[in-house]
Amino acid sequence: MPVIESAIQRVRLAKKQHDRNEPQISAYRTAVKKFEKAAAAGTDNLAELYKAASSAIDHAYSKGLIKKNKASREKSRLAKYVK
Repeated sequence: MPVIESAIQRVRLAKKQHDRNEPQISAYRTAVKKFEKAAAAGTDNLAELYKAASSAIDHAYSKGLIKKNKASREKSRLAKYVK
């Protein structure tokens, strides 16, 4: 553990941020994986799952969990399956 007060505060803050970000990242990844699995299986509700995955990607980007280019790249890759 750190001794310096500011380092102690940073450790506390990093833990809070991690605890806040981890479920959001997990939800984003789950939505994308669910869509990819459905696309591989060829299910009928691809458009609905794409909308959910796209929304999850946008939410992750807006919260600063992923960068703009990654969000755009992932949405583009997923859109190929819908067409």
